[in-house]
Amino acid sequence: MNDELAGLKGVALVTGGGRGIGANIARELANAGMQVVVTGRTAEQVESVAREIGGRALVGDVSVREDVERWVADVGDVDLLVCNAGIHGPDDPLPPVDDWWRVFEVNVLGVYLCCQAVATRMVARGGGRIVNVTSGGAFMLPQEGPANTAYPASKAALHRFSEVLAASLAPRNVFVFSMSPGLVRTAMTEDLIGGDIRWTSPESAPRLVCALASGEFDALAGRYLHAERDPPDTLRKRIDAILAEDLNAVRLRR
Repeated sequence: MNDELAGLKGVALVTGGGRGIGANIARELANAGMQVVVTGRTAEQVESVAREIGGRALVGDVSVREDVERWVADVGDVDLLVCNAGIHGPDDPLPPVDDWWRVFEVNVLGVYLCCQAVATRMVARGGGRIVNVTSGGAFMLPQEGPANTAYPASKAALHRFSEVLAASLAPRNVFVFSMSPGLVRTAMTEDLIGGDIRWTSPESAPRLVCALASGEFDALAGRYLHAERDPPDTLRKRIDAILAEDLNAVRLRR
């Protein structure tokens, strides 16, 4: 944890916080001073992370409305929501419809349910921040061909949702960010990606989330931010250019 990112206050809720990127984000936020609540479907995992960081664990499924509403009723006001929970889905362009749609239930509906429940309270109390974890897969085709259609389509939908929600909520002092963590080595990615590739440092995403939580980058709400290519030090120098030239945005070009 850099000194410049320490001293955060308030409550953070991290979905999918029991392992991988979510667990690392939870650890970094706790180190920075936030009270962290980690959620996930596997009790053993979220409880282990919560014990480690002195936080709280809540078990449930982001795609189940009753679970999300129970979390928010239990936690109360949340200053930072990190929607990290996500699944990859089958490597098949046209899998059984239930398998394909399940990816959207977790990656898109799950984020919507969390944002709906938490942002409403944020608006009522005067502000807050939301970081939705998307993916470069939303915009780039894999070199080996687009075998998995569900994951990239769901992440593209998530980014667009985040962008529009950010524009809607910024005037109410709620700032929504769309962040790609990069290609981080996790249990999921190791099973999916082979070969000699360049992995993103596992510290990149947690560091950027902490920076976004600080409020320094609120002007970039709704922009597509990449944890490896947009580290806080670099992003700080680019804010004016990003806004003036409409950078870090996905636009149709003809």
